[in-house]
Amino acid sequence: MEESLQQAESRVAQLRAQLNQYAYEYYVKDQPSVEDYVYDKLYQELVELEEAYPDLITSDSPTQRVGGKVLAGFEKVTHDIPLYSLNDVFSREELVAFDQRVKKSVGEQVTYCCELKIDGLSISLKYENGRFVQGATRGDGTVGENITENLKTVKSIPLTLTEPLTIEVRGECYMPKKSFVALNQKREAEGQAVFANPRNAAAGSLRQLDSKITAKRNLSTFLYTLADFGPLEAQTQDQALTELARLGFKTNAERKVCHTIDEVWAYIEAFHEKRAQLDYEIDGIVVKVNQFDLQDELGFTVKAPRWATAYKFPPEEVQTRLVEIEWTIGRTGVVTPTAIMEPVRLAGTTVSRASLHNSDYIEAKDIRLGDTVLVYKAGDIIPEVAQVVLDARPKDSTPYPIPTHCPVCDSELVHLDEEVALRCINPKCPAQIKEGLNHFVSRNAMNIDGLGPRVLAQMYDKHLVADVADLYKLTKDQLLTLDKIKDKAAENILQAIDASRGNSVERLLFGLGIRHVGAKAARILAEHFGDLETLSHATKAEIVNLNTLGDVIADSVVTYFENEEVHELVQELAAAGVNLTYKGLRTSQLATVESPFKDKTIVLTGKLYQYTREEAKEKIENLGGKVTGSVSKKTDLVIAGEDAGSKLTKAQTLGVTVWDEQQMVDALAASQVG
Repeated sequence: MEESLQQAESRVAQLRAQLNQYAYEYYVKDQPSVEDYVYDKLYQELVELEEAYPDLITSDSPTQRVGGKVLAGFEKVTHDIPLYSLNDVFSREELVAFDQRVKKSVGEQVTYCCELKIDGLSISLKYENGRFVQGATRGDGTVGENITENLKTVKSIPLTLTEPLTIEVRGECYMPKKSFVALNQKREAEGQAVFANPRNAAAGSLRQLDSKITAKRNLSTFLYTLADFGPLEAQTQDQALTELARLGFKTNAERKVCHTIDEVWAYIEAFHEKRAQLDYEIDGIVVKVNQFDLQDELGFTVKAPRWATAYKFPPEEVQTRLVEIEWTIGRTGVVTPTAIMEPVRLAGTTVSRASLHNSDYIEAKDIRLGDTVLVYKAGDIIPEVAQVVLDARPKDSTPYPIPTHCPVCDSELVHLDEEVALRCINPKCPAQIKEGLNHFVSRNAMNIDGLGPRVLAQMYDKHLVADVADLYKLTKDQLLTLDKIKDKAAENILQAIDASRGNSVERLLFGLGIRHVGAKAARILAEHFGDLETLSHATKAEIVNLNTLGDVIADSVVTYFENEEVHELVQELAAAGVNLTYKGLRTSQLATVESPFKDKTIVLTGKLYQYTREEAKEKIENLGGKVTGSVSKKTDLVIAGEDAGSKLTKAQTLGVTVWDEQQMVDALAASQVG
């Protein structure tokens, strides 16, 4: 037993070191050295070892990043060294004045370290002997809040440093633009209030009392200073950032050391133009005297350092006139307003539509038809109405009447469970059914080519389909009654519908549109339960026990299958020959199957004839392969169809094995399961 414990302890230490290195490469360096499935496999081994030997679990284990602690509230933390704010400047003239004050005080030439001003939430991290022990918000600079459990879930924050130092590091926690857009789209679809910007989203995520919620928000960090640089040998801010990166922290690589204020201004202008291309939001540039000895000489005012300033970008907002508000109904019944405006140029594109989120948003900002409004791009991506220009409001303006009935089916709209969104709860609402049909045929669901929104809308309006099962009853004669559908198009649609019958069940499960069940969750459920019939009788406890699936998804699945109409729909699909079983390899089978794709990283390129790209990807992944989009040294196999281009050339240069389509088809046929 003692020997087994020693072996487990040794293996746990080895796994943690590997996983921490892979996480550092992925989340800090943005240079992953292994594919996701390699990390996942090692991570699962660590989970199993820690479950078998609970005494081996430590606070800095990668398994402790998933969250799980629910706090009653946040305790206050007094910062040993205050977190100062920065004085802001808004013009070149103010920046030059800052430069002149600095030079007058130190009486010599200075250099400046220019850094992007990340629009997030200031954090302070404490390490003792190299281990992360406490994380706190800035608060008022003197007293913040202890958010250690939440910060442990942020994967770019090292739980163990590369050296056993006792230090306190400061930086910014932020939400990447893509994460922000995805979060708001999810919240909007679920009828929840949306976040105004990524900064608010990051702050809201870090102040969750349940750290599991924080873990799902995909936050990241940039660290930029220490409370005390004593433990490091750095003499400048630029050197200090290099030292922080060496210790395992994520730092921003876009910094630049400038020798004149003209160089500083050129840097500011460059990033004012490039800010929309960044993966994260910035609201300005921080300019710091680079030399630490000069920083010490300049010192601090009561609130801010004399050796640094923040140039704030002017907000990218434009004025235009609101012409109309359009209300659309999603497949879950959420009714969403969109502003229709006079076209205007904003951040490099012409926009005529902007998000209004929900009825509460319209009422809170008192948005009316005919108003002149300020529009901006949230996360530099989604146009939104910021506010009304009240001075330009027409004298005869009246408050906008929020609809009380669905604009499509005229059913009364309701607020469910204190949601901010209005929702149509009529299950036979045509708009919801049409959106459900669109979702069912989409690429990640049943992947039926030729059935776009317009074609599906015609089918529904002509009473050819009332639900997704009716798609499998369509005839060629019925399709020919639709506008712009001729003989060949009708045949192609029927072939695509017929091909979808053979999809593995996770596609069907996702296509059914069960609330909160995305493509990834559908695959996990399908692989575990094996078929739709078994899943339909699963209990909440059985679903919650699955890795990564929680109460919300479990409740949603159980509630969905409690509906008798759902079972009737599934019976109709089965009668139409739609596959209801999982066709991929289940975990128990994977170890015994011989396949040239198993544990290999594969790239598909060029035109394929016997499978669509998506079909080939699915079949390879079902046999234990990992399909990626780009060729690298980590690629094991490139499958080149007709007219393969640069990916084939790169594969040949790197000496990667290349197959043609027929070799892939033969290998798939030889590897078929069950």
